[in-house]
Amino acid sequence: MTMHTRQKALLLKSRQAEFAVEEIAVPRPGSGEVLIKVESAALNPVDWKIPAWGFLRETYPTIIGFDGAGTVEELGDDVTEVAKGDRIIFQGGLTEASATFQQFAATKASLVAKIPSTLTFDQAASIPGALATAALGLFNPYVMERSVRLFPPWEVGGRGNFADVPFMVLGGASSVGQYAIQLASLAGFSPIICTASLRNAELVKGIGATHVLDRNLSAEGLKAEVLRITSKPINVVFDAISLSETQDVAYELIAPGGHLVIMWPDAVDERKKSAQPFKNIVFVFGAIAAPENQKLGISLCSKLTALLEEGAIKPMRVEVLPGGLSGVPHGLERLRNGQVSALKLVVRPQETE
Repeated sequence: MTMHTRQKALLLKSRQAEFAVEEIAVPRPGSGEVLIKVESAALNPVDWKIPAWGFLRETYPTIIGFDGAGTVEELGDDVTEVAKGDRIIFQGGLTEASATFQQFAATKASLVAKIPSTLTFDQAASIPGALATAALGLFNPYVMERSVRLFPPWEVGGRGNFADVPFMVLGGASSVGQYAIQLASLAGFSPIICTASLRNAELVKGIGATHVLDRNLSAEGLKAEVLRITSKPINVVFDAISLSETQDVAYELIAPGGHLVIMWPDAVDERKKSAQPFKNIVFVFGAIAAPENQKLGISLCSKLTALLEEGAIKPMRVEVLPGGLSGVPHGLERLRNGQVSALKLVVRPQETE
């Protein structure tokens, strides 16, 4: 067996610097880990925010990238979950070795899932990070502050538990928004109300949203529409956009004692909080490899293949960027400029020249 020792990777050269494709060593899998030949890697907004804002990485040059799909190339000691040659999906990026903007990545075997034959690598790469963020924000019973801590719908007895309970997502066509809708649907929530560009209304209805409201509605207009749809209190709002203005609107929509899930730090107007106390703000950390999230991550990964086979969880639409890893910087520029709607940009690291 020839062991790969060198690979191409997209390096972030220093804090707030440019990216460059360079040749580096292939990471080696430790005990309980697998080495993955990365066939597809998806781009996320956090990928432009890391170089722009200079966070999450302390040492440089570094590699980022959080969504990957590929084949198991090599097994570390004590790996029983997968075999060499398996097609798998994984969330990388918490460590440099697991980052997906490189041709080979190493990660825990317990935090990967096999890809059904019906899905391509490109489709599979659209799933892990956004699904993990939605799942951890809503259904992680093992943490205190960073989740609503509902019972996971993929566990035995978890489906349909929230029948006739309303649920709301701001940014329903965004990556995390799409998986928040799908998980809420699996959990039985109804109605599932979301905001989106109306051109994406059919897309979000196809994955479980029951009502789609124009994301350009004013705060007052949005509240009026929600009241028309349901008179029941809304105890969970997932803000998949998490800008200060969406957080403010979302905070007003939740009932006292309810939960607002956000993906970026709390920016709700302090006057609103004083006027409307007893509302919980949940700032999710969407990495299943983080120590406090691994138990839920293992649970989700163990059930994910079956959910994908059943169609209970669907991949996003994807656009493949040319040039392998060299295509990432331009793709991140498009994400930063708001030029991507309701789909995932994907690169194929093995096509890097």
